[in-house]
Amino acid sequence: MVFALYDTATRSVTPFEPVRPGKVSIYHCGLTVQGPPHIGHIRKEVVFDVLRRWLTRAGYDVTIVANVTDIDDKIIAKGAEQGRPWFAVAYENERALHAAYEVLGCVAPTYEPRATGHVPEMIEMMQELIARGHAYAADDGSGDVYFDVRSWPEYGRLSNQKVDDMQPAEDAPPEGKRDPRDFALWKGHKAGEPETASWPTPWGRGRPGWHLECSAMAAKYLGDEFDIHGGGLDLRFPHHENELAQSTAAGQKFARYWMHNAMLNLSGAKMSKSVGNTLMVSEVVKRVPAIALRYYLVSAHYRSILEFSEEALQEAATAFGRVEGFVTRAAELVGPGDLGEPTLVFSAAMDDDLAVPTALAEVQRVIAEGNRLLSGGASDELRSCLAAVRAMLDVLGLDPLSATWAAGTSDDGARRAADALVASLLEQRAEARAAKDFATADRVRDQLASAGVEVEDTPQGPRWTIQADAKEAT
Repeated sequence: MVFALYDTATRSVTPFEPVRPGKVSIYHCGLTVQGPPHIGHIRKEVVFDVLRRWLTRAGYDVTIVANVTDIDDKIIAKGAEQGRPWFAVAYENERALHAAYEVLGCVAPTYEPRATGHVPEMIEMMQELIARGHAYAADDGSGDVYFDVRSWPEYGRLSNQKVDDMQPAEDAPPEGKRDPRDFALWKGHKAGEPETASWPTPWGRGRPGWHLECSAMAAKYLGDEFDIHGGGLDLRFPHHENELAQSTAAGQKFARYWMHNAMLNLSGAKMSKSVGNTLMVSEVVKRVPAIALRYYLVSAHYRSILEFSEEALQEAATAFGRVEGFVTRAAELVGPGDLGEPTLVFSAAMDDDLAVPTALAEVQRVIAEGNRLLSGGASDELRSCLAAVRAMLDVLGLDPLSATWAAGTSDDGARRAADALVASLLEQRAEARAAKDFATADRVRDQLASAGVEVEDTPQGPRWTIQADAKEAT
């Protein structure tokens, strides 16, 4: 089966054909580092990490670029509030982003350019757009430079909108604009702003507009045409729409496919800093193992909204505990071995627009077979089963025996070991109950209780808590 991807531009699942045979180039918009990343941000990082892993396993040489927006109105404002240089705020939060990448097992981007390091490329692009009649410097003395949306007939194609139906762009006051919908390529330096937050240009000192940054960096590292441009669905308009317009108006072919992941919601609202309902990665991994958080973020299809709740997070941790329990027990019997090959069902699911829920169902099916083989002790069949399970988990970044997770902190390792042991005992209890061997089932429950583990049977399956800390539900 040929890998197919839902292309936001065409609104259809489309067979993937890279620009260059055997190579895949991907650009996805990274974080504006005004604050540390929450799990809504990091869902996108995990989605593109899985995409990269699958394409790499398929034999492609993958180059992935994820920018860092390290200059922005909000970053400057945070610096003023905290009495620190804006660049100190940006760098601190960039380091927090890298820590979140690492703790969730994401492979680092091939390149991770900062906006502040690419001002010359942005100036060149603005000059090209002005020369082609698609941009103009404001005549109000502000030093702003705007993209003329009416000059580009295809503006609105990505988001399927007409210019007349759009709201005014809110990135700058309307006084210097020919049309309220024109968006800022460059923002002139304003009184009261740090001088360090501005660069010289032919139109005066200033700093880049958000959209221009990504177009300039994508062209710098991936050329005039590349394969996949992506990010969260909330970036489709105006950010990606504006990128597409300015890049193509400057003469580039730009992205062949547009890939957008859906949002992670909390109580029905998109998780964002502005509404104060954030959950920082650094805090969530104190409540569940990092690998379990990754499992939770991976488990839904990337185009499906993921509704966050503590209950859902804990259920995911329990589910992954069962996965890890099988891998641990099987490896004890036959050794970890080498990675095998994913099953045909798993591969077909991943080739179908990264259908991870279907792929995970296949992982569970193979694990169920493996659990039956465990009772017979070490065997070639169990060894093959473990190799296939590990290969599939590796694609998802969830192989508990990989170097990534083996190098975790001692506390995290202890927690994961406890999860795996409890999951194993609960599996034995479930098998005993299914066989109506209630004496064995009660004995397992008593063993858990003596270790401080309280088991609650629910319609969704057993849930357990450490009695000394009931908040540590799994």
